[in-house]
Order: sequence, then structure tokens, then C-alpha cells
Amino acid sequence: MTTRNDIERVLWKACDSFRGKIDSSRYKDYILSMLFVKYLSDVTLERRALYMEQYDGDERRVERAMSRERFSLDRESTFDYLYENRTDTEIGQKINVALSHIEDHNSGKLRNVFRAIDFNSQVDFGDVKEKNATLRNLLEDFHDLDLRPGQLGSADIIGDAYEYMIANFASDAGKKGGEFFTPSQVSELVASLVKPQENDRIYDPTCGSGGLLLKAYKKVPSGKVAVYGQELNAQTWALCTMNMFLHGVDDARIWQGDTLSNPQNLEDDKLMKFQVVVANPPFSLDKWDSGFLSNAVLDSKGKKPEKMNASLDPWGRFDWGVPPSSKGDYAFVLHMLNSLDRSHGRMAVVLPHGVLFRGASEGKIRSQIVEHNLLDAVIGLPANLFYGTGIPACILVFRKDRISRGVDNVLFIDASAEGNFEKGKNQNLLRDTDIQKIVDTYKKRETTPKYSYRATLDEIRENAYNLNIPRYVDTFEEEAPVDIQAVKKNIADIEAELAQVQEQMKKYLDELGL
Repeated sequence: MTTRNDIERVLWKACDSFRGKIDSSRYKDYILSMLFVKYLSDVTLERRALYMEQYDGDERRVERAMSRERFSLDRESTFDYLYENRTDTEIGQKINVALSHIEDHNSGKLRNVFRAIDFNSQVDFGDVKEKNATLRNLLEDFHDLDLRPGQLGSADIIGDAYEYMIANFASDAGKKGGEFFTPSQVSELVASLVKPQENDRIYDPTCGSGGLLLKAYKKVPSGKVAVYGQELNAQTWALCTMNMFLHGVDDARIWQGDTLSNPQNLEDDKLMKFQVVVANPPFSLDKWDSGFLSNAVLDSKGKKPEKMNASLDPWGRFDWGVPPSSKGDYAFVLHMLNSLDRSHGRMAVVLPHGVLFRGASEGKIRSQIVEHNLLDAVIGLPANLFYGTGIPACILVFRKDRISRGVDNVLFIDASAEGNFEKGKNQNLLRDTDIQKIVDTYKKRETTPKYSYRATLDEIRENAYNLNIPRYVDTFEEEAPVDIQAVKKNIADIEAELAQVQEQMKKYLDELGL
């Protein structure tokens, strides 16, 4: 049997084949793509063997059965073929051709998934001799790994190993790692807060490698949900598409492009609506409006507008205000709120604390959100949870059914204090008990001293729509009272002892004639 440890061991061995030659932000794509090809090949190998036995070697019937499988693979696209040709001087091109065939034969699920990767790249691999040696090592690293489903302990092993490596690459990539991966425990918390149900549409407009979407998907054991996402970076989009496929979410619709200026979640010329929205958008994205400005039509003077305004958005998402160009947080929030189902929409988004109190247009947007009774909870997280940034973040929870449910308060939770997380060497962690405490508090909507507070909308108005958590959750710890008399006595004792020491020192000096 092949265990997750076996897979991870091979993946780390493959990393060693690249270290010192290519930056990890690049070689992760080659390694994870090869893992994907090996998995497809081994599944095909096992299925074909089963059909050969079932149909007594009748090739025609076997081919007909294979055509009905999840995916199709020709001989030149299999890992075994590539391994047999590992010493070929054109091995890089052969791998590229294999990937192209996989895309062509599975265009409904894997179209363009390998378009951003080139196994023949001189930029990444150097000259032909070095490139061929690296690729030969890579193929040999994977050769003995058996990924046939019958040899895997569970259906989730391959997908979990894939996500494990994405997490490690994110950690290695530092700040850039946060762009394509949300820590697993944060994803688990976000998914638990929105409670996906059967027949829900689940959407992540900045889905990265898809971990947050998958956490939400797994909250519905039957899998009877529709998964949607969009990702700007082409390489990360490919990671997400493969991640979905390896977890058996074949019908996930993952779009590639700028969610803000070019949203793909369209239906009947309107923004699609989703029952569940989860996201960890890039914190305070600078120049988020560049796509709008570059695509704007010329005015009467033949010039394009220099500043973003609500009229430039055909979907009307910025009627409550236009966020500053240097801070894209509320641009994503407004997009998500406009994509949320009007009756049962639930949304949880990870954001920097600045969204809670920054003024100007963000303050106006915040007031509109509160007055429309959409904000359900504000949850402060511990610092240093995320890759590449030590700043603390928060989760904002929104619901579209608050008015119909008669809810007119906002729950504030401060989960940032010591005791609410595990301190790590490089990164802090939310434990299962920490996550459960947050979720239980959110469900009960109770005020807990130094942890949570249920604020009325009037209280928020009195605070000028400032949502900074310390305004609502008092975490001040009183210091023990100081006994002044005891302190005075202690000082007197020390002074007396000092006088004795000085007197003794004087005697010694006199004896020495000094």
C-alpha cells in the first residue's frame, strides 16, 4: 500500500533534484504537474487492467469502457512512456507534448491547465545537458511511486499530499506564499462559520490553489454542492484546477482572470448569486482599479479617466462608495456582497484589521454595510498565522437573511490573546479547540468576558461605524494593587543594608591606607 508519507517522501526527493538550480516558486509547478501526470497514468493503468480482465482481453470493448472514464490518456501521455524516454535528448519537448495531449483529450476538465509551464524552458533549466539531467532525475524520482487507487489507503491521500506540498511551498515562498495558499486551520474556521448545505453554490473570488474552496466543499459529506472560483495568476489557477481534480471535484468551475475588472461569475448578463462565499483576498491590494482604468472609454476630450469611479463598473458594485486605489479590501467585499444570494447568502472573508477603522470612502462603505444589516460578526485572529506576514487578520462574517431572522446586533470576538492559539517557531497555529471555541461562540452569539461582545447597531452608530474590536471587547487586565507601605519598608531595608555594606567597605579601605 502507498501511504501519504510515501508520496511526501518522493515529493521531497523531487525537490532535491531542483534545489540550487531553480527557485522553489517555480519548481513547485514542475513537481506538482509531474505528480498529476503520474496519478493520471497509474489510474489509467489500473482501470485498463481491470477491463482487460473483465472483457477477456477484448481490446474493442476495453477501449469503449475506457472512453467512459473520468479522463482519457493516450500512450504518449503516460508517465511510463516518458520514463522510457527519460534519456532522450528531446525529453523536455516530449513532456510538453504529453501535457498538451492531456489537455486536448480532456478539454472539458483540464483545458489550458499546463499552459503556464514549459518543461523545455532554457530560462528555468539552463542548457540542454543540464535540463535533460534534471528531467531524468525527476522522472526517476517518481518512477517507483505507485498511485493506483487500489494501492492507496484512502481516496483523499493523493489530494491531501498535493495540498501538503502546496502548503510547504507557500511556507518556503514567504510573502508570495500567501498569494496562493491559506493556512489549513484558517480555511477550516472560515468554512465552519458559513456552514455549507446540500445544493448550495460555493464561491471563492480569489481562490488561489483552492484549499479554502475544498474545505467548504468537504463540509457537505454527500458532495452535492456546486463549486466556483476565480484566480488571477495563471500558474496558481492551474494548481487549483489540478487540486480540484485530485480531490474528485471534477465539475468545479474555476475561471482565470481579474475578479474585479473582469468577473467571470456571470449568468443571464448579471453576476451569479451564491449561497456561500468564502475568501482570503490579497491584503490591501494596491492599484486594484487598474483594470477598470485601462479598459475605460475615452471622454469627450479623448482622455481616459485618471481615477476610478462607480460608473466604470458595469455591474454596479461600487454604488456605496469606491475604495481607495491603494487599498482593494472593500472592492473585493463589495464584489462578494453583490454575488451573495439575497435569501440565504452566507459569507466569511479574511481581511486585515485596517478595514475595521480606516476612514474616508472605506468608512462610508462600512456604514452602508452596517445600515443594510449585512454584517453578522467580526472575529479577531492571532498574529502571525499567515505566510509572509506577521500582522494579525480578522474574519468578517456576513448574512443576507439577518432582517428576516430578526437579528439586529453584531457579534465581536477577540481570539487573538494568548491561550487562544499555539505559538510556533515561525508561525502560530489555531488548534482544533481554538477553532471550536470561535465557532461555538459565534453560534450562541453570547457575550463572554474578555472574549466576545454582542453589540447593538446603535452602539456601532455611536462609535461612528468604527468596528475596531477593542472598542467592544474589553480585554484589559487589572494589575494587582500595590501595597505602598510594603514597598516603603522594602526600600528602607535595602537602604539600611546598603549603608552596612558601605561602612564595611570603608573599614577595608582604611586598613589598606586608601
